[in-house]
Amino acid sequence: MAKNNQNLTEALKKYFGFDKFKGDQEAIIQNVLDGKDTFVLMPTGGGKSLCYQLPSLLMDGTAIVISPLIALMKNQVDVISAMSEEGTAHYLNSSLNKAAIDQVKADIMAGKTKLLYVAPESLTKEDNVEFLQQAKISFYAIDEAHCISEWGHDFRPEYRRIRPIINEIGKAPVIALTATATDKVRTDIKKNLGILDAVEFKSSFNRPNLYYEVRPKTMDVDKDIIRFIKLHPGKSGIIYCLSRKKVEELAEILKANDIKAAPYHAGLESGLRSQTQDDFLMEKIDVIVATIAFGMGIDKPDVRFVIHYDIPKSLEGYYQETGRAGRDGGEGMCITFYAQKDLQKLDKFMEGKPVAEQDIGRQLLAETAAYAETSVCRRKMLLHYFGEEYTQDNCHNCDNCLHPKTKIEAHNLLSIILSAVHALKENFRSDYVIDFVMGRETEEILAHKHQNHELFGSGEDEDKKLWNPAIRQALIAGYLKKDVENYGLLKLTSAGKKFMKHPVSFMIVEDHEFSEDYDLPTEHDGGMSALDPTLSAMLKDLRKKVSKKLDRPPYVIFQDVSIEQMATDFPVTLEELKNIQGVGEGKVKQPYAKEFVDLIKRYCEENEIERQADMRVRTVAKKSILKVKIIQAIDRQIALDDIATAQGLEFEELLDEVEAIVYSGTKLNIDYFLEEVMDEDHVDDIYDYFADSDTDSLEDALKELGAECSEDEIRLVRIKFISEMAN
Repeated sequence: MAKNNQNLTEALKKYFGFDKFKGDQEAIIQNVLDGKDTFVLMPTGGGKSLCYQLPSLLMDGTAIVISPLIALMKNQVDVISAMSEEGTAHYLNSSLNKAAIDQVKADIMAGKTKLLYVAPESLTKEDNVEFLQQAKISFYAIDEAHCISEWGHDFRPEYRRIRPIINEIGKAPVIALTATATDKVRTDIKKNLGILDAVEFKSSFNRPNLYYEVRPKTMDVDKDIIRFIKLHPGKSGIIYCLSRKKVEELAEILKANDIKAAPYHAGLESGLRSQTQDDFLMEKIDVIVATIAFGMGIDKPDVRFVIHYDIPKSLEGYYQETGRAGRDGGEGMCITFYAQKDLQKLDKFMEGKPVAEQDIGRQLLAETAAYAETSVCRRKMLLHYFGEEYTQDNCHNCDNCLHPKTKIEAHNLLSIILSAVHALKENFRSDYVIDFVMGRETEEILAHKHQNHELFGSGEDEDKKLWNPAIRQALIAGYLKKDVENYGLLKLTSAGKKFMKHPVSFMIVEDHEFSEDYDLPTEHDGGMSALDPTLSAMLKDLRKKVSKKLDRPPYVIFQDVSIEQMATDFPVTLEELKNIQGVGEGKVKQPYAKEFVDLIKRYCEENEIERQADMRVRTVAKKSILKVKIIQAIDRQIALDDIATAQGLEFEELLDEVEAIVYSGTKLNIDYFLEEVMDEDHVDDIYDYFADSDTDSLEDALKELGAECSEDEIRLVRIKFISEMAN
C-alpha cells in the first residue's frame, strides 16, 4: 500500500514543487492513501488532478485514470513524466499504434507505470480488460465524473459501464472527480459507481474574481463583441458558439477587425487544432472562437474573458466554461448573450430524441433561462443551483448587483404558491403550479381534474410576470426545494410550512424582459455609444440638399438606418463608410459620398470627438457568393422565380437579397422580368408613387396602392426605382 511514513507536504514539494496544499487536497489524498472510496467536487482551477497524481506516485501498483479527453491525457502524461523519474505515466487510447501500445503494457508489467490514462471506450475493450486483470491496480480515478449522469452537461453512455468493468478487472478504491455537479448529479454518480459510502469532499463553487453579465442578443451582437474585445486590448479570451458554422464566421469577422483570433471545433484537422491551442497558450493569438469542446485540456491561467455567443444548454456547462476565466485569481469577465429565440432553437434540436432525454434537456434549459432572465444576484443563483448558499445580499461583481432593480413585496404571491404546492401534494413542477394558480385549463390540469380544486385560479388577479421570479426566489430563500430523486417537483421546506402559518415580508425583484424588440441600452461596459443627435440632424440636412440638387427623394441618397449609423460610428473615410449598413461599393462611388464623410470629419474635429477604433467594425461579406450568383443570373436575364428555385430560396427571400444588393449601391436591370409579369401602367403608377414619396416604406406604399397592386409587385418596382435613381 502507501508509503505512509512519508510526509505528504515533503512529497508535494519533491514531485510538484509546491510548498503547501490547496483547500481539501491533503485530506483527499490521505483518504485515497487509506484505501477509501472518495468523491471530489472541486471547481475548475481548484487542483483536482493533483488529488490522484500524488497518491499514484506514493502507492504500489498502477492507478487507472479514466478520462474522456485525449488532449488532456497527453498534456498530463508529459507533465508527470517530466516531474518524476520514479513513476512513468502513460495513456491508452485510439491515437496509439500497436508498437506504442505494446510499450505501455511492458512498462505496466515491469512496475514502472504509476499512472495509466484511459478513455472509457478503451477500458471496455476485451483485450485491455484481460491485460489489466494481470496488473496490480492501486486505485481507479474517474475524472469528469459528471459524464456518468444523464443530468450532467456532458452525458456519455459509455461512462455508465465503468463499474461493471472495474469489477471485471479487479476491485480497488475509487476516486470520482468532477468540477460541476448538482445534488441530483452527485447522487447519480455515486449510485452508478457503487460508492454510496464514499467520503465526500465538496469545495465552494464561488469564484469571487469572476464578473457575470447577461446581455440581450440583438442584430448588433458581432459589433458588441468586437467593441468589448477592443476595450480590453491584448487580453486572452474564449468565445463559445453552439455551431461550427458560427465559430468560423465569427473568427473571420474578428480577424477582419484586426483581432488575433482563430476558430476551434471538432471538424477541424487535429494538427490544426493542436496548433491553435499552442498559439493560444503562447499568446500568438488572443481569442479562440470555439464550440464547447475547447478548453477542457487547456490549462491557461490568465484567460481574462469568456463570452457565450449562444446561451448554453445547461448551467453546469455554463459554469464549467465560464470557469476557464481568471484561474489565476485575476480578472475574469463572463459575458453571455441571450435571446429567447435561441432557447426555442435549442428546444427544437431535442425533437426526435427519446422522451426521457427530451424531458431532462428541457428542464436543464429552463434552469438556464431562469438564470439569464433573473434580476437576482447571479452569483447567488448560480451557487444555489449547485447546492451552496451565498449569504451576501450584493456580490458587487455581476450586472444585477451593480445595477439592482427595485424590490417589491410578494408575501401574498408566496402564500398562494406555497398553498398550491401543498394542495397539489408536492407532486408537480413550477410550470404546472403556475398554470394552476392562474386558472389555466390546460390538458394536464384537466387530466388531473385540478380545475375543480378550490384553490384553482387563486392567483389569477396577480401580475402573471411575477410568478416565475417569485418561485425562483422562493427556492433561493429556502421556502421551496426541488426533489432530488424526481427532479423538478416542488417540495415545501420546514421554512415554507412555517411561512404558511405565520407569513412574513417576502421581497422579490422582477425578471429582465428579453422580448424580440428589446432596446439595447445606449451605454454599458461593452462600449456601446449613443447616436449623436446633432450630427444626425446635420447629415439629414445634407441629404436633403443633395436630394434637391439631384431631384431624387432623400431616402434614395441614404436610408435613415444608414444616417443613424453614421451619427453613431463617425466614419471619416470612404473605406469606413463602406462598413455602414446599407452602404456598399456602389454608394461609395457616388460623388456625394465624400460630402458626407467630410462633414463627419469636420464635426469630429470641431467638437473634439475622440473616435474609438473599435467603433469602426468591418464586416465579412456573408452570402457574398449568393449575391454574385444572383447578379450574374439577372445580367443573363433569367426569370427571378427561376433564380429563386435554382438557389433554393422562397421568392420573398430572393427579393430580400435583391433589395440588399440595390440598396447598397449596385445597379440591376430587372425590366425584362417586369415586362413578363406586370402590366406597364401598373409599373408606371408604382414608380411615380416612389418618385413623389418622402419614404420608401413598404407599409405606406401598401396603404396607398394595395387595392390595385400586390406586395411583390410593389417590391419589384421599388427595386427598379432604387436601382435607377440611387445607383
